[in-house]
Amino acid sequence: MSTKVVKFGGSSLADAAHFKQVAGIIAQDPARRFVVPSAPGKRHKTDEKVTDMLYRCYEMVRNREPIDEYYKRIETRYNDIIKGLGMSFDISGELAYIKNTLTYVAGRDYAASRGEYLNGIILAKYLGFDFVDPESVIFFKENGTFDAERTNAVLSAELAKHKNAVIPGFYGSMPNGTIRTFSRGGSDVTGSIVARAVEADLYENWTDVSGFKMADPRVVKDPPTIETITYLELRELSYMGATVLHEDAIFPVREAGIPINIRNTNAPDDKGTMIVPHAEGYDARHVITGVAGKKGFSIINIDKDLMNAEVGFGRRVLEVLEDYDVSFEHLPSGIDTMGVIVASAAIEGKRDRLLRGITRAVRADRVEIIDGLCLIAVVGRGMVKARGTAARVFNAVYSAGVNIRMIDQGSSELNIIIGVNEDDYEAALTAIFNEFVK
Repeated sequence: MSTKVVKFGGSSLADAAHFKQVAGIIAQDPARRFVVPSAPGKRHKTDEKVTDMLYRCYEMVRNREPIDEYYKRIETRYNDIIKGLGMSFDISGELAYIKNTLTYVAGRDYAASRGEYLNGIILAKYLGFDFVDPESVIFFKENGTFDAERTNAVLSAELAKHKNAVIPGFYGSMPNGTIRTFSRGGSDVTGSIVARAVEADLYENWTDVSGFKMADPRVVKDPPTIETITYLELRELSYMGATVLHEDAIFPVREAGIPINIRNTNAPDDKGTMIVPHAEGYDARHVITGVAGKKGFSIINIDKDLMNAEVGFGRRVLEVLEDYDVSFEHLPSGIDTMGVIVASAAIEGKRDRLLRGITRAVRADRVEIIDGLCLIAVVGRGMVKARGTAARVFNAVYSAGVNIRMIDQGSSELNIIIGVNEDDYEAALTAIFNEFVK
């Protein structure tokens, strides 16, 4: 029998009605044996996510504020789900224990993880599945990084004992036994880890959209859904802001060659987007797979005569960035000029020191930082086979009256990245989309 791991996001488990919808989806396919739930999300626009409520409890305790009244809202949220499901299931003991732990000894990660933990217990009971606590099977190293190999060994052995199981997303444990969470959206990562551990045939990630769009629907009206995308293409688009899936969720399944299917809980008949290790074909009508952009970048411009003849120049520049814990995004350069693209947030509070450090390290003629840069990535496995793709990108942006500040193309010809002023982001992205899709 084939095995599928299914992860459901917070919007898919926001209330009892959504729980019933999820149960129906799982019941439709016996291969959906392992379920990874998130904490309850918003039920409506003005609602709060349970994870945010738990974070607030943590902050209230730190500020020595009583949490009794506010915590009742969390208790009500879960009790309403249980009541709406018609279950005679009492979790008052769990809720009381968590409240007590939050009040006296809990860390921030423990607080955040309890939303998934409680949702997992309720969902397992409702489905009649076993409950497996990630605290005992998903591990982090002393430095806080994920321990992939130990996790895979222990989790594989544990899940082999269960025909069906619910494994909450988002968290695991440190070597000292304390709770550690992944970054926000980390339930996607847990689903990928579980899929690798059970050698799943497919990892279904259920959310509130029917897959990846070719462009940001907040910028471009009604962009089509991407039917098939490779891991590498997804990585490029995710980095540039396509946030349907946590970007770190790719790695465990990519290593095992397991495809991911992004599906819509509210439209379960939609095929969604398939994320695959490799894809031979592409849509010749579009050439590109997608276009995405991100604001918030700065460029450090360095000028020095005969820079190209100076061995180790670039290394010394990057060493200064390393000293200040700043990573670079791109390195556009010329004969006597070098540009370093960095996230603007990463250099806040360090600008003057960086300028002085780079000037001293390479004896530059001029060093300056220019803010307000946006990066736009045009991504597609078909670009390598289609002549004139770069020209079409540049012409589209030119026709929109936008000036290109930076150009970078990867050696694999999978993507073209341009830098434009932030004020030109929407115009540039729309122009590129229209050139290739409309």
